[in-house]
Amino acid sequence: MENDTRVEPPEAAGERETLIGFLDYFRATVHLKAAGLSDADGAKQLLPSLTTVSGLVQHLTDVERLWFQDRIDGQQGVPLRWSAEDPDGEFRVSESDSLVRLLADYEAACGQSREVLARYGLEDRCRGGSKGQSVRWVLVHMIEETSRHCGHLDILRELLDGSTGD
Repeated sequence: MENDTRVEPPEAAGERETLIGFLDYFRATVHLKAAGLSDADGAKQLLPSLTTVSGLVQHLTDVERLWFQDRIDGQQGVPLRWSAEDPDGEFRVSESDSLVRLLADYEAACGQSREVLARYGLEDRCRGGSKGQSVRWVLVHMIEETSRHCGHLDILRELLDGSTGD
């Protein structure tokens, strides 16, 4: 794997900075685990499910857009790869899908999430979806979601090329 340039979450900071620090650390871990793989390896299906490195990157891109743009900000028409007709749409990839492009799309979605988050406090309620969750809840959920999939990426990367590490 490439050099680890992740920034560790702050050890002594306020709640907001701590939550954002952990989420950004796991977002960077997604890049670390996927970087350097070929498009074919990114799309290689090693499990009975549709889970692949590229599929996980697409899934996390959609999750960023859903929770920050749609749920927190209440934006309409947020582009997502899944639908009622194809609930696994974000996991569908081919060997011709560019992993570099997928990672750039993920980074763009994370940037949009940061912009949305900057406009809200932790106690603010989501403007879309059920409108019951707080921004704090979304941040904690996104830490859980992203870190869980980093574990999946760990396993897939080890199966693909033997790379291990945090």
